[in-house]
Amino acid sequence: MKIVLAFYGTRGDVEPGIAVGRELMRRGHDVQVAIPPDSIGSAESVGLAAVAYGPDTRTWLEDTRDFWGYFFRNFWRVRDVQKYLRESREPGIRAWTEMSRTLASVAGGADLLVTGVSYEELVFDVAEYCRVPLATVFWFPMRVNGKIVPNLPGPVLRAAMTVYEWVVWLSVKKVVGLARRELGLPPAKGPVPERIAELESLEIQAYDDALFPGLADEWTRWGGQRPFVGTLTLELATEEDEDVMSWIAAGTPPICFGFGSIPVESPADMIRMIAGACAQVGERALVCAGWTDFSDVPEFDHVKVVGAVNYATIFPACRAVVHHGGAGTTAAGLRAGVPTVVLWMADVQVIWGAAVKGLKVGTSRRFAAATEKTLVADLRTVLAPDYLARARELAGRMTRPADSVTKAADHLEDFARREQAD
Repeated sequence: MKIVLAFYGTRGDVEPGIAVGRELMRRGHDVQVAIPPDSIGSAESVGLAAVAYGPDTRTWLEDTRDFWGYFFRNFWRVRDVQKYLRESREPGIRAWTEMSRTLASVAGGADLLVTGVSYEELVFDVAEYCRVPLATVFWFPMRVNGKIVPNLPGPVLRAAMTVYEWVVWLSVKKVVGLARRELGLPPAKGPVPERIAELESLEIQAYDDALFPGLADEWTRWGGQRPFVGTLTLELATEEDEDVMSWIAAGTPPICFGFGSIPVESPADMIRMIAGACAQVGERALVCAGWTDFSDVPEFDHVKVVGAVNYATIFPACRAVVHHGGAGTTAAGLRAGVPTVVLWMADVQVIWGAAVKGLKVGTSRRFAAATEKTLVADLRTVLAPDYLARARELAGRMTRPADSVTKAADHLEDFARREQAD
């Protein structure tokens, strides 16, 4: 079968598509991925054919960080927030039509089109234009439900998520209309999740249902339309893994810090905060730079700064992990059986922070509100023996990475074959 996967965003958004694409290619399918230009190297490194899809993600990451910082300081200024949101999304909106054309040029004749969270509306339209079945992959509970945040009433959560879907729809309605006219499609009516549900498309939940207690039961009415498979990841080794593991072995297990693709605004201040907090709790610190430049920061004997590492290798050797709350990083920490501190910067990361806090395997707070004092308090909380015990117990219920990819590929193959038979 010919399968096209369109995944846009940061590494955490794109890696699930590359991971399942590699497995589908291994099974003999003709696989092509449409991903951001700065992610093409990752796809090609595992043998996948890739086409540039949208702008480099680095061009808008700082805007994303700044928007959410502004939002949480000024959320009552509705018009100002709306204006800031439009400005922060402008690069993506400008790229919409070109991305639609790019995807349509490679999706023609495909047996299946697969997309992630970002640009879901765009991919839906291309699938309709090319008359190709569509499957979606989510790494958090994006569809309306009452379990996304612990300890909040289900009806309130469902209402809030329904409103959110309409807010998203209204924000893209104009550009969707233009793109659909160019493709010769009739006007769309309402949020894309409703249209996907009506088609009974496959909606893979690429995370463990154990992280959101009760969600699987709530979604039983969807039958096999929303299967849980676990987090999709490549788990590739890096050049720094051996050196890092040697450093870990030479002393006590460290606390690992990492903040993913969104650049930290002041790396020097961050290192000083980490060094001071870890000194107070008597622990070493391993700082994974991600896309932040830590080249010009103070040096401390108990702090090691590194580039990219394989979390599957490094996290199990650590005392705890402190990170931004990305879906992939959160899952890697929980799979390793170590407690978590989430210092979130953006919307979806809030959900993962709430999840680890609700499961009592970690704690969470806004990145911009973190200080050396709060970090010390958070570390002392998660380093308690009961947090470690719960983290280890949860790890035993998480899906193994290889099994996650196998399950996802099985579901995609089965869905494509059913659609061919209809």
